Amino acid sequence: MVVSLAPKVGRKSTGAEERQATVIAHKTFHRYTTRRKQGGSQSSNDSAKGAAHSAGASIRRHNEAALESEIRALLTEWRGFIDKSQLIFVRATGSANRRTLFGPYDGQVLRPNDPRNRGFPFSTRRATQAELMRSFVELTRVKVSEVDEAALAAAAAAAEKTQTSLKHPTSHKVKPAPSQPSPEQELALHHTAQLQALIRRSKAPALLSYLSSNHLPGTFVFQPPDEKSNHHSPTLLHLAASTNAPPVVNALLTRAQADPTAANADGKVAFDLAGDRNTRDAFRVARHEMGEEAWDWKAAHVPPAMARSEVEARITQEKVDVELAASAQRRAEEERLRAEDRGKGVAAGANGERRTGG
Repeated sequence: MVVSLAPKVGRKSTGAEERQATVIAHKTFHRYTTRRKQGGSQSSNDSAKGAAHSAGASIRRHNEAALESEIRALLTEWRGFIDKSQLIFVRATGSANRRTLFGPYDGQVLRPNDPRNRGFPFSTRRATQAELMRSFVELTRVKVSEVDEAALAAAAAAAEKTQTSLKHPTSHKVKPAPSQPSPEQELALHHTAQLQALIRRSKAPALLSYLSSNHLPGTFVFQPPDEKSNHHSPTLLHLAASTNAPPVVNALLTRAQADPTAANADGKVAFDLAGDRNTRDAFRVARHEMGEEAWDWKAAHVPPAMARSEVEARITQEKVDVELAASAQRRAEEERLRAEDRGKGVAAGANGERRTGG
């Protein structure tokens, strides 16, 4: 975006004078170049792991090349504005982005050693026109802060008094020695560490085996109960639900008789902590397999029962729908690329005929 330093003077509805920035030129490009859910550009991934051969990778490579060409063409179009500019503010993270702007390439507009180049001395968000205008205001406005000298003097005196008390303590506080846990408490702490590790790794068979071999109930409460990490998830079922482990949830309910109505210190039952649909479905499947008489499912906040076959059928259908949508998107993108190639071929053929006729 190119902005004039001379403001545009207008008047508000109240009659007060208002100064606004004058935008001479602006342009925003949108291209699909980032790898979904994994982050990073396709060129960076190719450099690190070798060229991928998927349709998505081909689309991203094409878009990266097109984006680079569009940006450099725009810089060439704005060469007159850029040459007359007093300062140039640039934020381009990564070697690929800096190479796009600063080259080297034929007809290069921006130079990395240009004394007019500046960086933004504050954090910026996505490069939209609104964000660039906000950045321009931050760069061109002066902020004045009023300082209370009396408050500063009082704060300095308090800090000096604190430092003096630390250098010359008047009394020594003796910390009480921590009490040693009993053998039963040590064993409970050991069980807590082992069970939490198995749940976080979603090891349902190993968890059931550990409970059986150590004669522990499915309602086991983690120790110590007042520890911060155990406040949110005090029981096996709470932790399994909060870590989104559907197999562990189903195993604890149907095999270990874990209590789904038990609440944590915030009054939340295990179902309330489930973070995805698969984990919530595990509660519903357990309700179907155990029956309505097993627990007060309403108090456990578990929705109506659902058979395992229904869940599996829905998951299968969703996978099919996702594959069909992805296939349709790939075909549409490939058709668009072929149409662009055909258009370039027709244009090249027409140019050749005109040269031959001349």
